[in-house]
Amino acid sequence: MSIHSVKRSQCHLAWDNSITPVIRIKSGETVHFDCLDASNGQITAASSAASLTTLVFSALDQVNGPVYVENALPGDTLQVDVLEISTAEWGWTGILNGFGLLADEFSDVALRIWDLREDGFTWFDKEKGIKIPLRPFAGEMGVAPGDDGPHSTIPPYRTGGNIDTKHLTKGTTLYLPVEVEGALFSIGDGHAAQGDGEVCGTAIETMIKATVKLTVIKDKSYVKTPHFFTPHVPGDPQGYYCTTGVGPDVHEATRDAVRHMMEVLCADYGLTREEAYMLCSVAGDLRMHEVVDMPNFLIGMMMPRSIFGHKE
Repeated sequence: MSIHSVKRSQCHLAWDNSITPVIRIKSGETVHFDCLDASNGQITAASSAASLTTLVFSALDQVNGPVYVENALPGDTLQVDVLEISTAEWGWTGILNGFGLLADEFSDVALRIWDLREDGFTWFDKEKGIKIPLRPFAGEMGVAPGDDGPHSTIPPYRTGGNIDTKHLTKGTTLYLPVEVEGALFSIGDGHAAQGDGEVCGTAIETMIKATVKLTVIKDKSYVKTPHFFTPHVPGDPQGYYCTTGVGPDVHEATRDAVRHMMEVLCADYGLTREEAYMLCSVAGDLRMHEVVDMPNFLIGMMMPRSIFGHKE
């Protein structure tokens, strides 16, 4: 099986179906990406909070790619298997002017530099015993939208983008709806750890090296927004299947997440729509995966696979 590579310099700052692919691959092949952090290298391990006041915001959240996947056509689904992901030895979290769920309550910038060299965790405050488990993932994974023209990399979309979903770690599978020939997949915005929501507007931002397998799927027409399967959620080793709702209205995005899960349950498990709705109510978990990158929210409906008798 061929393994392809995309360099740090092979990146772009908008989702746009007119961008020339940096590589072309066959369905089922593997690609290795080397990605700068979301600041595009503007923050370093030696930076201070003052560095945040001089950030060039138009250069933030670059993504590496795009990758053209042969035989991917509008209406198909791109399956993204996250095979490997590793971080740099350091990362950063910042409070930026105008960003975050409580942006109106924080007028001053703040910056924390994290040491990521410990095995599996980083200290928030060693003296107080507060440490953060490291679960690295890419905040940005997406394909080009069918709508022409450039689209900002800051928010999430139905085709992915800045989905900032902490569950998309090594071993997970992401499903994205294909809207243009070749899919045009890109990735970036490495995180060492994040809580659901990413409420202050940044996670532990870091450079990453990621390896993914890209496969064209022809029989998942119900995938209209990002879906994912994660086999290793803490507390449920059999994992979850998650559907999402994406949009500027958090209530409607939540309704869409539930509707999309109902479609999966009807298609894959033969349930009626009424049965699917009740199952979502008694077993599904709604999560606010991403609530700070306007104008869109990303809401997830997570269904535990253990209720279907899946084996580990």
